[in-house]
Amino acid sequence: MREKLNNNPLAQVAIVGVLLLAVGLFVMSSMGGGGEEESAESPEPTVTTATTGAVASTPVAGETVAAPEPGALDAAVAPPPPPVTAAFDAGDTVVLLFVKNGGIDDRIVTQTVERLSGLPRVATFVVPVHDIPRYTAISQGVEVNRVPALVVLRPKSLSGDVPSASVQYGFQSPASVEQAIIDAGYKGPTVDYHP
Repeated sequence: MREKLNNNPLAQVAIVGVLLLAVGLFVMSSMGGGGEEESAESPEPTVTTATTGAVASTPVAGETVAAPEPGALDAAVAPPPPPVTAAFDAGDTVVLLFVKNGGIDDRIVTQTVERLSGLPRVATFVVPVHDIPRYTAISQGVEVNRVPALVVLRPKSLSGDVPSASVQYGFQSPASVEQAIIDAGYKGPTVDYHP
């Protein structure tokens, strides 16, 4: 059969055509629809608050999952390392850079963050990716999902006891890192953007 396919150009064209058709159907089916079937507004997902002692279950597709009560997961996640906690408690802007050793972007951003570590009231920490579990309380809060990730925590005096933070991914210039630090310390009014 192999010889027949190799020697017959019509059979080769037919097989290539069938393969292209199969790939086209696969691509079209994986695009997930859209178009006319979607309504102009999608309904907001509902979140309900769980009561104390509620048993968690695995959600079924389309099922609403109850949100835990505030502070319910505090005991489940270890606090950040003491130097990070001490810097936050002291009122510093905490800058965490999660990096993968050997990454090109990671090395450049590390050098940038280390240069800016001399700024007043700024505590910088470069964290290798294998140490992220020690920072779960922070990395899960801002949903770190790749590295390099620059996480900047607002000073305690501006965010209160519950820290607020921002995350930026990929290459960061010295100016963008400095701007993230300035933004974290901003005390003035904010205005919503309405296009």
